[in-house]
Amino acid sequence: MKKIHIILLALTAVLMSSCYSHRVIGYLQEPTKANKLPVYDSVSYEPYRIRVNDEIIYRLITMDATISKALGANNNNVNGQYANSYRVYPDGTIDLPFLHPVKIVGLTEAEAQDTLRAAFREIIPDADVKLALYNKYFCVVGDAHSSRYFIYKEKMNIFQALAMTGDVMNTGDRRHIRIIRPRDGGQEPEVLEFDMRTNSIIDSKYYYVYPNDVIYVARTKDSFYKVPNYSGFIGLITSSVALLTTVLNYVALIYK
Repeated sequence: MKKIHIILLALTAVLMSSCYSHRVIGYLQEPTKANKLPVYDSVSYEPYRIRVNDEIIYRLITMDATISKALGANNNNVNGQYANSYRVYPDGTIDLPFLHPVKIVGLTEAEAQDTLRAAFREIIPDADVKLALYNKYFCVVGDAHSSRYFIYKEKMNIFQALAMTGDVMNTGDRRHIRIIRPRDGGQEPEVLEFDMRTNSIIDSKYYYVYPNDVIYVARTKDSFYKVPNYSGFIGLITSSVALLTTVLNYVALIYK
C-alpha cells in the first residue's frame, strides 16, 4: 500500500505540472522576480502613415452641376457625392479625376484628406473630401484562429485584435508573440517579438495594431503534455487511478 501511495503522489505531481496555470496564460500580470516577466517602456502612439500599394477610398462632395454631370457618367452619384478607391503608386502618388498626381505617401489619413481637399478646391471652390484607408486589415496566423480581420477603430490594441479571433488558444505561446510589420522603401519587414502576459505591454511599442500587420502565434513546445482545464485534469487523474488500481489488483491475483 505504501508503494501505491508513492506512485499516486508521483502521478498527481506530474499531472499537476501539465495544467495551464494563470502564470502561463494569464494577461496583465505584474512583473516580479518570481515570474521574470519583461518590463517594456511606454511610447507615444504614432498614427499609421500611408505606404506604397495602399488603397484609399475617398468621397468628393460638391454642389457644382458641371462637375456632377462630368463625374456622373463614371461614378456612383448620390446627391453630388462620389466614392472611389485608388492605389498608391511606387512614386507615392495617386491619380484622381481632374487632378494632377497627388503625393500622399507618408501622410496620415487626416493629412491625406486635407491634401486632397486643398487640391480639389483649386478647381472646385465648394469641394469637400472624406478619405479613409481601404485596405485597413491585419492578419493572424498560428494558434489563434487564423484569418484576416478589419481594423474597425483607430488605436486598436493587441488585446482587441486577438479578441476578434476568439483569443489565443491555450496551446499558443504568449511569451513569444510576433508581429510582422511592413516597412517603406522596399526594406525587409520589421519583426516585433514580445511577451503579452506582462502588464507593461500597455502603451508600449507592441501595444497597437496597424494596417497590414501579420500577428503570428506559435504553439508552445510542451503543449502536447498539457490538459486544457482542471475538469480535464480531474478526469485524467480518475482514469489513471482506475487503470492503476486495475493493474495492481490483476498483479495481486496472479501472485496470490
